[in-house]
Parts: sequence; C-alpha cells; structure tokens
Amino acid sequence: MNISIASDHAGFEQKQALVDYLVSQGHSVIDRGPDNDDRVDYPDYAELVARDVAGGSVERGVLVCGTGIGMAVAANKIDGIRAVNVTTPQFAELSREHNDANVVALSGRFVDEGTNRAILDAFLSTPFGEGRHTGRVEKIMALETK
Repeated sequence: MNISIASDHAGFEQKQALVDYLVSQGHSVIDRGPDNDDRVDYPDYAELVARDVAGGSVERGVLVCGTGIGMAVAANKIDGIRAVNVTTPQFAELSREHNDANVVALSGRFVDEGTNRAILDAFLSTPFGEGRHTGRVEKIMALETK
C-alpha cells in the first residue's frame, strides 16, 4: 500500500520507527517530515499528508504528534479526508469498517510504539464495511459542500 506519513516534534521519534516498520511490512512510504525533532507546527505537516491522500497519490495517511488530536483536527479541514485519532487497535479497525477513515492520527507521547504498530496493522488491513455504513459516510462527506 502507498502511505504518506508525517509528524511534529513530539511524534518525530515514533514516526521514524513507524516508517521503518511500514517499509519492513512491504508498504511504500512517503515521509513528509520533519527531518529532526526541532519544534514545528503540526498543521503544516498534517496538511501535506492530507493533500497526498485527498489527491490520490497515496491510499492512506499516518500522522504522529503528542496526542494525535491536533493532527486529526487539522487533516480533517482538507476536503475528502476522514482523519481519526486512534489509541487502540480496535478503534482503528472500527474507524475503517464503519467510517472508511483514510488518515490515522497517532499519539507519540501517550501510546507506546508496539501499540501504534498494532494500530497501523489494523488500520491498514481492515476494509470498509460498506452496507449500512455507506450512506452514513456519504452524509459525512456531503457536509463539505454545505
């Protein structure tokens, strides 16, 4: 799968480790930065990943900041994005199955790397459930035009 990933300074260390993990799992990864753990503004990096996903150059996006909350809020400002802040593998699975989430925002400070790996495994392997969820996702996406 083609994946775009970025972080802020708080998520930098885990982002680096998760890039290596994703590559080892056979994924193609575009690292949108940053290149070090110097202080940066997370909306700048959330936008890069969100635009990759919305533009179709990648299938999924991964964001890592202190909590994942700010990254998800910023990414959701881009049309076509359904970003979720996830702290458990089960929530990752449900976000894909029920909401067809296309960007996951992870916590680099409050969730350990092993759990974030398991979250990514669930997020990347779970298909959208379709059926009764399709109309709900369509309604979510229609909010962009209101």
